[in-house]
Amino acid sequence: MPGSGGPVATFSVWDYVVFAGLILFAAGIGLFQAIRGRKEASSDEFLLGGRQMTAVPVALSLTASFMSGITVIGTPAEAYMYGTPFWLFVFSYTIMSTISAELFVPLFYRLSITSTYEYLEMRYNKLIRVIGTSMYIAQTVITGLDLWGVLVATGAICIIYCTLGGLKAVIWTDVFQMIIMLSGFVAVIARGAVLQGGFEKIWNDSYYGGRLETFSFDPDPLRRHSFWTIVVGGSLMWTSMYSINQSQVQRYISCKTMTHAKLSLYLNMVGLWVTVSLAMFSGLTMYSIYKDCDPFTNKDVGASDQLLPYLVMDILAEFPGLPGLFVAAAYSGTLSTVSSSINALVAVTVEDFMKPAWPWLTERQLSWINMGMSVFYGGVCIGMAGVASLMGNILQAALSIFGMISGPLLGLYLLGMFFRCVNSTGGLVGLISGLAITLWVGIGAQVYPPLPEKTLRLSLSVEGCIAPDMNETTTMTPFSTVLQTTTPQPRPALADNWYSLSYLYFCPVGIIVTMVTGLIVSAITGGCKQEKARPELFIGKSDLICFGCRSSDSEVRVSDLIEKDPKNIQGLESPVFCDNEIALKKKDYKEKITEF
Repeated sequence: MPGSGGPVATFSVWDYVVFAGLILFAAGIGLFQAIRGRKEASSDEFLLGGRQMTAVPVALSLTASFMSGITVIGTPAEAYMYGTPFWLFVFSYTIMSTISAELFVPLFYRLSITSTYEYLEMRYNKLIRVIGTSMYIAQTVITGLDLWGVLVATGAICIIYCTLGGLKAVIWTDVFQMIIMLSGFVAVIARGAVLQGGFEKIWNDSYYGGRLETFSFDPDPLRRHSFWTIVVGGSLMWTSMYSINQSQVQRYISCKTMTHAKLSLYLNMVGLWVTVSLAMFSGLTMYSIYKDCDPFTNKDVGASDQLLPYLVMDILAEFPGLPGLFVAAAYSGTLSTVSSSINALVAVTVEDFMKPAWPWLTERQLSWINMGMSVFYGGVCIGMAGVASLMGNILQAALSIFGMISGPLLGLYLLGMFFRCVNSTGGLVGLISGLAITLWVGIGAQVYPPLPEKTLRLSLSVEGCIAPDMNETTTMTPFSTVLQTTTPQPRPALADNWYSLSYLYFCPVGIIVTMVTGLIVSAITGGCKQEKARPELFIGKSDLICFGCRSSDSEVRVSDLIEKDPKNIQGLESPVFCDNEIALKKKDYKEKITEF
């Protein structure tokens, strides 16, 4: 009986059939796009889909890449054990989408860049660009970790369609994977509602169990999740992910116009709202079923990330194929994350390292290099996932690492965009200072985790579990006694304040330290006296008052800002980004017809 504890069913033949069929179909979409576009095998086509993508598939791809396999099973466990404060991230997604769409999209389209780190060389110098790219590669390899049980198949499938199809294959595969992930959540919620007697029962159980206390305005920065840590810290963390992270930026700059790029971010915002809401309600459904017999406390599962798979096998096993659908949902998240990482890593490696080093490379040579790098990074992802299988709480560790690295990087971009007096010396010192501080607090937090009173894990019961036999009880009793009498390890003075800082504040700390240090060092080293930089590199009043209202005079090519070999300039093959340029071309065409 569901909710009474004990072992659950295992996969049936139909579950394996459904799982394999859905994954192979997803891979087939990627291969179809690869075969369809094989005649257009330029570097631009491979990395950016020819810059002809539209808003809806890009938006779904952005949302799918946000959801890893760990997110699919970890977010419901968050609601089950800590309640619904995590749902406040919907406010963070709103703030993030607005900032990314209205500030960063116009900037990147105006500069016609492929790698976001090209901006760092335009604004500062080549050294800072190389450092920024290296930080991104390190961050992506670490935070792209996933489940060991599926890593080899994941890597193999992703390598095939990423290598052959490029970004276009990744995006269209993500669209299908997003549908599978949402279907998995819906199946769990619908079956849980039937078992519990309706959604009202689930809601009431969650209310009386303290799971619906979403809004906590406690300003304590040491508290793991509160309104302030999520809305302030979470907004900045997700802004850094969508505004400067190559995996996400590469998707929306593949859109054929700036309007489509902005729309894709706003549609993605709605997709994130739906996704996190379904994940939260899946967690509440799980609590309603297990409120009297917690599988984690009862040792039916060994880790919190196993709770949702346990629930699936407990309540869906009698419907052959549905457990396979859920596993396919988690697996689709894995595919999307790994494929996003591979394609973005190839882009920054080729654009930031290989092209500057070997500017004479032809389009055909670059295409072969792109495919070779896809295979290489696919292998790296497989290897790092193997290392991840030996680690503990991967989800929070990955988010912490992301905040530690992306915070200083976002601070560096904001310095360059808003402060004309900041020079390369100030930017470099600020970046190093911000990274040093965030690594200090982040590593300290991993060594000395916050005390339980700061994490606010909610109570769970085992009163309704099936009683174990006497032998099992006798065996477990000494183990419990040993745990209770273990002498706690001494903690340093910083462990209960600085190292206990909410992981969502790692990113804001990095931003503040980077910007303050960069401004001070630039002032000392004569930044305000430096030669006036190009206005296209900054966010001015016109950007803040009227987004997108630009004249054609402000349009600029990358080749105008970075000195390159004239033979390497693409000329007419250079893609047109801005809607204003498209409008001007249409106007010239009409005038010629009139003259004729």
